Amino acid sequence: MIVVTTPTGNIGRHVVRLLLDANQPLRLVVRDSNKVPPALRDRVEIVEGSHGDAAVVDRAFRGADAVFWLCPPTPSATPAAATVDFARPGADAIRRHRVSHIVAVTTLGRDTPWQDRAGNATGSIRMVDLMRETGAVVCGLALPAFMDNALRQVDAIRQGKMVGPIDPEKKLPHTAARDIAAAAAGLLIDRSWAGERDVPVLGPEELSYRDLAAIVSEVLGRKVCYAHQSYEAYKEAAIARGLTDAFAQGFVDMLRAKEEGMDNVASRDTAIIGPTSFRQWVEHELKPAIVD
Repeated sequence: MIVVTTPTGNIGRHVVRLLLDANQPLRLVVRDSNKVPPALRDRVEIVEGSHGDAAVVDRAFRGADAVFWLCPPTPSATPAAATVDFARPGADAIRRHRVSHIVAVTTLGRDTPWQDRAGNATGSIRMVDLMRETGAVVCGLALPAFMDNALRQVDAIRQGKMVGPIDPEKKLPHTAARDIAAAAAGLLIDRSWAGERDVPVLGPEELSYRDLAAIVSEVLGRKVCYAHQSYEAYKEAAIARGLTDAFAQGFVDMLRAKEEGMDNVASRDTAIIGPTSFRQWVEHELKPAIVD
């Protein structure tokens, strides 16, 4: 039995589809069971509730062989609260039910100079450390920025801009949610792997945010520019959206670490390289959301 958390999210929904295509027995942990497509409900077990709830994960992990673990992007008081503290009930249940294999979504940055000062990325790395204390074999899928994050800027893109604080010329790796899901599903199906490891999942190219805006412009056939903002303005906007000062600072620290090179350290020789280019992603995912 494989348990999938966040099964209706950007990554989780692809993981579910791929595992069902491979005829794997699935149990889904979902806050609202009505969000599970009707066509899937007869093919999976459903445990309703948050996987940050001890009672929920106790039910969900009983008899499980493997778990796909992803902390939901829920605003919290601190980066640690959103990751390590959220994962404590899950880690206890993994230990109690002796789940053997965990595929956990995390970030790039482990064993780099930024490991302990990268805000939300640091919290994610420490969450994987917590999982490894359970005795399970844990593979961390170490990720850069998601291509899919551009969907959060649909309104801004319609106005001709993409906004962010990272240097416009800084080239960085980006990856697509569906490629992350394919990597996760492969590890969950073939559980012959052992030992503690973080596996980077990268896209096929490194691009600056100015490059990303240029590609969006070309695909959409309209001018889109990268509007570079200060980290102070970025943090103020995050707090205005309801984030705490500490959690907003966690995003700032993570993005600064990326700008300084944290995401460029991962070796492409040992990484899983997803096939989806940013141009392909824009064609298939962003363009339909922009063009009415």
